[in-house]
Order: sequence, then C-alpha cells, then structure tokens
Amino acid sequence: MQIGVPKEIKNNESRVGLTPLSVSNLVGAGHSVLIEKNAGVNASYFDEEYEAAGATLTADVEKIWQSDMVIKVKEPLKEEYNYLREDLILFTYLHLAPNKELTDALLESKTTGIAYETIQLPDNSLPLLVPMSQIAGRLAIQIGAQYLESIHGGKGVLLSGATATPKGNVVIIGGGHSGYHAAEIAVGMGANVTILDVNATRLAELEQLFNGRVQTLISTPATIEKSIKTADLVIGAVLIPGAKAPTLVTKEMVAQMEPNSVIIDIAIDQGGIFETIDRITTHDEPVYNVSGVQHYAVANMPGAVPKTATQALTNVTIPYILQIANKGLAEALNSNDVLKKGLNTYKGTLTNEAVASALDLPFNASPELV
Repeated sequence: MQIGVPKEIKNNESRVGLTPLSVSNLVGAGHSVLIEKNAGVNASYFDEEYEAAGATLTADVEKIWQSDMVIKVKEPLKEEYNYLREDLILFTYLHLAPNKELTDALLESKTTGIAYETIQLPDNSLPLLVPMSQIAGRLAIQIGAQYLESIHGGKGVLLSGATATPKGNVVIIGGGHSGYHAAEIAVGMGANVTILDVNATRLAELEQLFNGRVQTLISTPATIEKSIKTADLVIGAVLIPGAKAPTLVTKEMVAQMEPNSVIIDIAIDQGGIFETIDRITTHDEPVYNVSGVQHYAVANMPGAVPKTATQALTNVTIPYILQIANKGLAEALNSNDVLKKGLNTYKGTLTNEAVASALDLPFNASPELV
C-alpha cells in the first residue's frame, strides 16, 4: 500500500502524521511512504531522517493525496477538500460532530474517514485520544498560569501563591484523562483544585489518586456556578466520544466570575462546554475577552509541543496504520472491532451514531465493507 503524509496546514499545527521510526516500520512491512518535504521540520523531524528511513520526499501535495491511505494529525481544511475521493482512506483526527461542512465533504466525495478519536477499547477508553488528552490537560495549566499574569491581561495571580498569601483557585470540569492531567499539574504547582464530574465513582478514584489534595464535587448547574465564581482558572475537560460536547457553563455563570480570570476549553474541537465560546481561536491569537474573562479556545493545543506530541501520537497510531496497510481496509476493520469504531464515513455513508445525532443526519453503523 502507498501511504502519504502531507504537511499540516492548520494554524501553527507543527505535528506530523508519521515519525521516521514509523516510516521504517511501514517500509519494513513492504509498503511505500510518500512524505511532503519539510512536513516534520517544525517537530524536529527532518527530510534526511525520513529518506534514511525509506520514505520518498516530494513537494507535490496532490501526489501525496493520491496515495491509497493518507495519514494526518488534524482534520482536512477547506483548501484540502478537493483532494478527497472515493478510493481514499483518510486516517486522522476528524472531530465531525461540530463540523457539518467537513462531514458533507467526506460524504459527497465518498472518502473513507477513520477518526483517531472514536477508536474505542472494550473498556470504553480511547487509546488514540489519551496521549493528546494528557498533553492538552498538562498544557492547560501551564497556559492558564501564563494568562493569569497581568502582563498577559490576567488578574495577576500566581497559582502556587506565596508565603502568607492565598493560593490560586483552579476549577476543572470533567474528571477524565484531560481533567486528571490538568489536576496533576495544578496540584503540583500548589494551587487549590476542584474537580467536577457526573460520575461519583470516578470522583472517588480521583480523591484516592490525589490523596485528598483535591476537592471533588458532583457536576450540576448549581455546583458549577458556585465553583467558578471564585475561580482564577477554569478548565473545560468534558468529552463524549464522537459527540458534540454539552454546554455546561452559561453566559450568566461566566458573567459572575472575577474580572481577568481565565477559561480554557480543552474540548473546543468537539464544540466546547462554555456558552461564551462562540469561535475557535489559534495559537497566533489564542484568547479573547467576554464579560471581563479571558477565553482560550485553541483547538490544537498539543501542536504547541509538536516534538513530544508527535512521538506520543505515533506511538499509538502506528499499530492501527499497519493493520490497515497489511490487511487492507475491509479485513482490518472486520477483524478488529476496536479499529472499526474509528470508521466515521464510508462510500458516502455516515457510520458513527454520535456524529449523526449531533448533525441530525442518517447513518448506518454496519455498512458492507468491500
């Protein structure tokens, strides 16, 4: 199989779909790999490394998209829609629930779209999302601490506090992977940390993991409203696999927050949980102000640390890429229910129920694969 890796064109997206080591694995299995020139340079993976691993380098983007399978990090942008076609396997993060335009483009072109974020293990965990959730959660506190500085428009609060001064208050809505790793860094920095989640069992786990160093609360409109009133930093970390994130924080709640507090929504690529976040931002212009509160809504947070993020991502994607390449699409999906859950579009049919529900479209969860 020929596998193509284009350079990401999303704003400040410096990750790349394959590392040189991943290329070696694919070439060693008898496949050819076509990499766009300088695709990995911003992640410190250089063309000569890819060539040494057995890849062919080209500046011809169209040629790369003509491959049997294209491996990306982020969803195709509008400028790339013309490359979509019926006999293409596209393997990347798709996040279709809040993106009808891309969904329509995949369906109209009859592209096979396999989404990293909906591949799901029997225990309901998301193995290809976990490493990016980990990175985004850890980054969220790092970024939030920066935007709390007065020189960045914040209220001038140090999360750890200082002798005889209050610590910063961090509220994390969602106790999954992103929420846990956000709490891990916030606790490590010495902040007061509150985690809200609807799952009491998960909250008990978190209390045990943090040895009682976090406050846990059942997430309800009332507990969210009360918690964020005095928060310096609020992290949105709610994810429903494949589906649009629910709106949990209203405009009225945000308006009650203290001036120059900071909100960061890790789940913005799935629609986000804050009513006041009405647009996705970029690493170039990451924040905007609503009701006196700074809102950070960058959809590709791990793109800020592309070396680490690319390594973490390709560690978990390469086994699935090899399965598709070695067995062919139909056999790979039919023989692996975990991988099959990643199928979102196939020959003009939407195959993911959560996406279909979010976009009010028909779907077929079990199309005949050929």
